[in-house]
Amino acid sequence: MTDTELPIRAATETAIAHGITPDRCDILQNGSTLVLRLTETLVARVVQDVDGPRQGTEWFARENAIAHHLTGNGAPVIPLHPDLPPGPHEHLGYPMNFWQFVTRVDAEPDPREIGRTLRQCHEIMRRFEAPLPKLAILTESLAILQDRELFPAATQQMLRDHLTRSIDVLNRYPHQALHGDAHMGNLMNTTRGLLWTDWEDTFAGPIEWDVASIIWNAQILEEDHATVQAICDAYGEAGGSIDACALQQSLIGRAAVMTAWYPILYPNPNEERQSRLQRRIDWLQTFTDGACIAVA
Repeated sequence: MTDTELPIRAATETAIAHGITPDRCDILQNGSTLVLRLTETLVARVVQDVDGPRQGTEWFARENAIAHHLTGNGAPVIPLHPDLPPGPHEHLGYPMNFWQFVTRVDAEPDPREIGRTLRQCHEIMRRFEAPLPKLAILTESLAILQDRELFPAATQQMLRDHLTRSIDVLNRYPHQALHGDAHMGNLMNTTRGLLWTDWEDTFAGPIEWDVASIIWNAQILEEDHATVQAICDAYGEAGGSIDACALQQSLIGRAAVMTAWYPILYPNPNEERQSRLQRRIDWLQTFTDGACIAVA
């Protein structure tokens, strides 16, 4: 049996149980989550890392709820598939949900369109009434660092300190429903336009968290300040307001979160990933007093 055979079986049997007969099995992504195209329109996302930090279907339940709300209000998102109950589903021990297939286009997204569509999602998510955990990805990352020794002691403590301070500071700002993990990999340029996807990290927090997540690489690793400025300007022109101190603290918190998760997501990182990890750690070490520094 291959590593993917059982989760593929779980997805196909779930689709069949709801009256859909898969006519293909194209693997679109194979990582902690397995993404499968099962018909012309049906895509399954199956959690393979069933022994990882996230157990059960709670995260998928929140993702489905926010995705349903966004789709119903015309947000630029990849929609859940309409021919199955939203779920989340679980079969053979694998949590999963099902989405509509969209066709990617081979063009880099326009930074201004990134800012505009993020603001559009935020405006729609303001009206999401179901309760969400506050600053969930930060509190989860802090718990991971308290339970597991993933780094040398000094680095481990630095990350815990940054996460603790970020939680304290970001709790002072207005909260609303967020994407939670709004990086470029969760944004797809398609024949339907620019669409956001992968909402399992949704939580309540300040909008600056999502802005920081989408600009982090460009701002810190690539020093692509034109792209950062275009995203932030378009977000503001679409009616959003970005607080510079909240954004700076979100950049710090985002770096600490990404660092904490790296050994879990990439237990055997290649040279490029090792370099990116070290650059994040080096950058975080420049912040010792938590002072607010305005950025783009």
